[in-house]
Amino acid sequence: MRSNRATLRAGVSLAATLPLLAGALALGTPAAHASDRPDRDPLAGTRPAWATARSDRGATADSARLSARVYLKGRDAAGLAAYAKAVSDPKSASYGKYLTAGQARARFGATKAQVAAVKEWLTSAGLKVTDVTRHYVAVTGEVAAAEKAFGTQLHNYTKGAATYRAPTTAVSVPDHLKDAVLTVTGLDDAPHLARHQDRLPQPETVFRNAGPFSSSYGSNVATTLPEAYGARIPYAVKGYTGKQLRAAYGAGKRTGKGVRIAITDAYASPTIAYDAATYAKRHGDAAYTSGQLRQVLPDRYTRTKECSAAGWYGEETLDVEAAHAVAPGARITYVGAASCYDEDLLDSLGKIVDHHLADIVSNSWGEVESAQTPDLAAAYDQVFQFGAVEGIGFYYSSGDDGDEVASSGTKQVDIPASSAWVTAVGGTSLAVGKGDSYLWETGWGTQKAVLSDDGKSWVDFPGAFTSGAGGGTSKTVPEPYWQKGVVPDATAGAHSADGNRVVPDIAAIADPNTGFLVGQTQTMPDGKTQAYDEYRIGGTSLAAPVIAAVQALAQEARGGEPIGFANPSIYARYGSKAYHDVTDDPTGSGLAVARVDFVNGYDAGGGLITSVRTLGHDSSLRAVQGYDDVTGVGTPASGYVESYRR
Repeated sequence: MRSNRATLRAGVSLAATLPLLAGALALGTPAAHASDRPDRDPLAGTRPAWATARSDRGATADSARLSARVYLKGRDAAGLAAYAKAVSDPKSASYGKYLTAGQARARFGATKAQVAAVKEWLTSAGLKVTDVTRHYVAVTGEVAAAEKAFGTQLHNYTKGAATYRAPTTAVSVPDHLKDAVLTVTGLDDAPHLARHQDRLPQPETVFRNAGPFSSSYGSNVATTLPEAYGARIPYAVKGYTGKQLRAAYGAGKRTGKGVRIAITDAYASPTIAYDAATYAKRHGDAAYTSGQLRQVLPDRYTRTKECSAAGWYGEETLDVEAAHAVAPGARITYVGAASCYDEDLLDSLGKIVDHHLADIVSNSWGEVESAQTPDLAAAYDQVFQFGAVEGIGFYYSSGDDGDEVASSGTKQVDIPASSAWVTAVGGTSLAVGKGDSYLWETGWGTQKAVLSDDGKSWVDFPGAFTSGAGGGTSKTVPEPYWQKGVVPDATAGAHSADGNRVVPDIAAIADPNTGFLVGQTQTMPDGKTQAYDEYRIGGTSLAAPVIAAVQALAQEARGGEPIGFANPSIYARYGSKAYHDVTDDPTGSGLAVARVDFVNGYDAGGGLITSVRTLGHDSSLRAVQGYDDVTGVGTPASGYVESYRR
């Protein structure tokens, strides 16, 4: 689903390369439109918005091959959503009365009769069933067979510089199957892939930060560099470690002992066990016990070049090391997807729900909302709802490009963070001082200016916007009940008088200029040697596992009882001492840090570049008193974890 989905959310955005798949231009046999068939039921949202008459380039060849998924609605889709709401609402009599995976499946899952009927319908149209899971029936076949099965024509449409296949009308299903089919995906072949949400260099070649550094915020002032905002500025920290983050977010003596955290990304780092153990030992984190870190991986990987597979290794490393650093007693299960495409990411989420692999799920990938299609949104929301009834909470990074105008040309939020069934995690710049003292946070938004040739000034200070926490108002998701009365009406009503979902919900450290130190095996500059090395990283890819780990601490305080879908509980604490109310101007004066970077990313051989990074300037988004679209309700304060104590 995304070209953003899994963007590294951390130092310089790495957008996934979109495959330019050209559809064949040929004449196809027209199929009956859904509106012409009273015996068929149309599925809303199955024709993408970009498939317009103006961009239509003709019918797709009948003999062209495709793959599709028919997602199953189950016994009681409305009942599933209703119970997911009730079991997550602290004011409900059903609050916390979670179901086991088996109970959820028996109560809301698809019946054998529904599966059999769907299979018979698809095969009778000439499609071949290739897989049947608890969530969908997968098929392959020719376009002509798909048109017959789904009651629509498939045409080729231009989208940007490429041409893709898509239905000309909404997909429909036989009327007798309307209670069995949730949605159909795969009929349009525009790339649906995710970007990991951290700003991370490609791990094929080692990346290192050049010094000087601060060990804590402000500990090393750049006395030889020009001032910024009327004062000398500190060098960026080398990278915070678990001890500093635990202190900043009120971990106390909690470790998350016994709580299960799952992490989803694409692919899997071949050195994660060694890297995680080495990092923990070097930085005073508790050593991993037997079975505390494990991986659940697919039988094979696909699209490795298209998805830049090696770029995902650093994402997994960051997520695992950050979660363990903040919640060293929690058990971590990494569930890797076969690729960065939606169908594979959905499979990973499905594994967690079907086998209840964890109570807390951290996800650091996403895409812009304009790339979302309602069919895929429905498939994701169903998985999230099944998770909610089992007491599983999903946490998603909100994005690294602020309001997305600079990256996409349109002001918008990211998905799946904008789903009404997940917790969207925004980002901050964090100042942890001497003695691990919490000083302040700003909303993460960075401007960059470089040092002049004579070293006496900053060129075009404060410089251009480079990155910042994602946020804003969804154009497609209605405002959830738990945001009403907290999110300002003007913000929620940006696109609709009735109000829409606003992102994020909560926040944590994300700014790579005040980031986290991570350790990873990388390729050395000689192109051959592999060795462990460390570097500073940030992005909402960092914020998501940090918040997931804080939630593990809170679950421990709760006596181990799952928090589940956390947003009703998070918003119920709004305005209390449980949160740091983060603003862009916590000190009353401009904030900035100095950075010295290797031009080539790993040594001084290519020269150095010195810059000043202004903090707290996130595109058009602003962190203000109260709820805001950069940090949500705020960041966890010293009272947050214990507020869940029972």
